[in-house]
Amino acid sequence: MHHLTAPELHAWLADASRPAPLLLDVREPWEFETCHLAGAVPMPMRSIPARLAELDDETPVVCICHHGSRSMQVAHFLEQQGFTEVTNLTGGMHAWAVQVDPAVPTY
Repeated sequence: MHHLTAPELHAWLADASRPAPLLLDVREPWEFETCHLAGAVPMPMRSIPARLAELDDETPVVCICHHGSRSMQVAHFLEQQGFTEVTNLTGGMHAWAVQVDPAVPTY
């Protein structure tokens, strides 16, 4: 599993020469409604095993949660399922709000 800071993810998303990752937001629906990254796919952590077939194991995945703990667990689970390009957003959406986009609400 790879780890990425919010500024590093920001740079990746801005780099048209790199393949765009699937932004997998594993927070609860109310958290996603509060704030999320543009293009992120909401899939609460508890639903991942049942929805695994919806994910392409050939696409780079960046797992996102509030502070990075749930997303790290999901990233580890995805690796156990054979996904090879899995990254955890260190610090989660809170880090994104603090380090990249202060307009993003924090909670």
